[in-house]
Amino acid sequence: MNRIESSFRDPDGFMFEFEKEIFRVVNLSYQPDYDHLLSSGLYGKLISQELIVPFEEVNSAQFGLSDFYKVLKPERIKFISYPYEWSFSMLKDAAILTLKIQKLAMEYGMSLKDATAYNIQFHKGKPIFIDTLSFELYPINRPWVAYRQFCQHFLAPLALISRIDPGLIRMFIIHLDGIPLDLAAKMLPFRSRLNIDLYLNIFLHAWSQKKHNADEISLVQVRRKFSLSSMISLVEGLEASVLKQCWNAKGSEWAYYYDEDVHSSEYSQFKKRVISGWFDEVKPGSIWDLGANRGDYSRLAAQKGIDVISFDLDPVCVEMNYTNVKKNKETNILPLLLDILNASPSIGWGCAERPSFYNRNRPDMVLALALIHHLAISANIPLALIARLFAGLSDHLIIEFVPKEDDKVKILLLNREDVFADYTQTNFEKAMSVYFRIEQKIPVDYNNRVFYLMSLQ
Repeated sequence: MNRIESSFRDPDGFMFEFEKEIFRVVNLSYQPDYDHLLSSGLYGKLISQELIVPFEEVNSAQFGLSDFYKVLKPERIKFISYPYEWSFSMLKDAAILTLKIQKLAMEYGMSLKDATAYNIQFHKGKPIFIDTLSFELYPINRPWVAYRQFCQHFLAPLALISRIDPGLIRMFIIHLDGIPLDLAAKMLPFRSRLNIDLYLNIFLHAWSQKKHNADEISLVQVRRKFSLSSMISLVEGLEASVLKQCWNAKGSEWAYYYDEDVHSSEYSQFKKRVISGWFDEVKPGSIWDLGANRGDYSRLAAQKGIDVISFDLDPVCVEMNYTNVKKNKETNILPLLLDILNASPSIGWGCAERPSFYNRNRPDMVLALALIHHLAISANIPLALIARLFAGLSDHLIIEFVPKEDDKVKILLLNREDVFADYTQTNFEKAMSVYFRIEQKIPVDYNNRVFYLMSLQ
């Protein structure tokens, strides 16, 4: 039995892995809340609307546990992602889901004691709540204990992204409990103070935090009566505030990368035929598409029933990809933000609370199309290190070699000295062959690119 590091903060239970399955322990301290969650009908309502991950109670004898109330086996999420890997609309949808669940909980005499973005995962194409132990019996006449956390995890970052830059989503890596409100207030443009929603929930909220220390705020909350109608008004006000946050996903040099290719139609059709054939040959159950752009080739895999994580470093591309996932109701594509040159690190307590990109699932296959020249030339990564990286990711690799003669490479070399004498197809194959068998290679006649299907030796 291996305890899951990210669950150690909860006094009411913890998660563990046993024989490749995930389980949740419910401590005796949580018994009243757990019983009400089920008996009130709230859990059934959440399940019927597909808002929370379902679970079943299991026999605990096999685990050798003591002093607990229940052991639950939740439906497993195939890939755990984090807020700093989401697009703007993914964070916004996660915020709306959190508030929807809070409103439902209040109808059944409960409330969320946590409003962290880490309680949300993306599963089968949409956000879902995963923390069963976040529900507590409704604290009569008390303010929402998770109000500040919601503002830090959702409203503040959404406001920053929409008004400054989408790259600010990565502030979650530094600030594990969301963006501090005083910091958000300093960063937001001055005119943001004219927005009543932001003024109340960020600027005034930050000022109140600064004026009163935590103990004083707690005493005020205990003494002040906060009615259910006031709680409902607060949550509905936050919902309206979140819905107003908008980001226009434009201005990217990468979002229309394939559209600008002079060979786009003929080349892409040939490329799809080759790659589709290799999917049929290898039959992977899961794929990581690195440098996925808008996800065109991710969808080629998804249409064959393959689970795809569609990574790209461009927030516009990831946003467009997620928009298409929602529009087409795609259940097996997860678009995520990832810079392969600076991938999500292991962070948190003991550098284990949030595992790195490399320490999560291992896919059956990696797709690396139109990527190698960016790594080798734009970023000066030696071919040997690129090969070693891919070898650590998966047993199967589809990769596209883009030669120096290619128009896209010429653009990369326009304003820099060509010091890449080693960047040749021969050297590429030599570097990859240290770790992989080259099963097949198929050249593209009219642009000299080469597609490779490789398997780990």
